[in-house]
Amino acid sequence: MKKFALLSLTVFMTAFSAPSFASETDLIGQYGDWSSHSYKENGQSVCFMASKPAKDEGNYTRRGDIFAFITHRNSDGTKNEFSYAAGYPYKAGSEVKVSIDNKWNFTLFTDGENAWTSGPSDDKKIVDAIQRGSKMVVTGYSKRGTKTVDSFSLKGSSKSHEAINNACGVKG
Repeated sequence: MKKFALLSLTVFMTAFSAPSFASETDLIGQYGDWSSHSYKENGQSVCFMASKPAKDEGNYTRRGDIFAFITHRNSDGTKNEFSYAAGYPYKAGSEVKVSIDNKWNFTLFTDGENAWTSGPSDDKKIVDAIQRGSKMVVTGYSKRGTKTVDSFSLKGSSKSHEAINNACGVKG
């Protein structure tokens, strides 16, 4: 399931930075610093919310687009899947640390330019923390060993989550 999500998110990261994104997905709404979107995949709805960091730090010369995502995929019953697109390939075998308001801390596993929680239970915990928090900090290491620290505002995350729940018929 996570590998399929990797492929889908890679497509959407590319789409997010391309002008054609609007034609490939439907914008549900913009809520503070988060946007909600939907599209059809094999006739089933996929709804996701996304945000870019308010601040990205690191000693790098070039970096692609950075996004935090929460996705519902009706075709396989996936909901609240948290994923992260770093904009660079992660160091093989490395972990990504996520801290929300310095109260909730999570560890993500990496694959290529993306990172995920270990499964649905952790997805739920991080999604709940995002909705309750005000700031999320994501720390990772590129394949060259460059440390990056990305800071996100969580303003609008609860309304954005509500919007994708409604669009995909997900409760809670």
